Amino acid sequence: MATNKTKPTERDVHEFIKEFVDSEKKRNDSLELLSLFTKLTGQEPKMWGESIIGFGHYHYKYASGHEGDAPLVGFSPRKSAISLYVFTGLEEHFHLVENLGKFKMGKACIYIKKLEDIDIQKLGLLVQTTIHYLEEKYGKQHSS
Repeated sequence: MATNKTKPTERDVHEFIKEFVDSEKKRNDSLELLSLFTKLTGQEPKMWGESIIGFGHYHYKYASGHEGDAPLVGFSPRKSAISLYVFTGLEEHFHLVENLGKFKMGKACIYIKKLEDIDIQKLGLLVQTTIHYLEEKYGKQHSS
């Protein structure tokens, strides 16, 4: 069975942002997201893989037998957009992205160009709902 490539690393989050994110605007947005997610989760940021900044973690196991660990929520300041890993992808949670602002949607990921394009309060509610859902489904777990 395949193993997850995205695992927690010891890379410093602030150094990653400083070295990897070439746009000053995206660096500032990333620092603002660090502060927001730390406040909302009560967790310190941790690098997951090469470019994901995650907060907390949970262990999942699917009916197929595949299992692994993932951050509860996180983001990745990529060149084309900031990927926000804050959405369950469940039908009953789609109301949470209504009126969020300007974004594109993946299966369980939201892509934004800049932080000012979205409503920060709605993002906070989305983060909290996602964490609550994951903790209900997989149990409350220790920080990453």
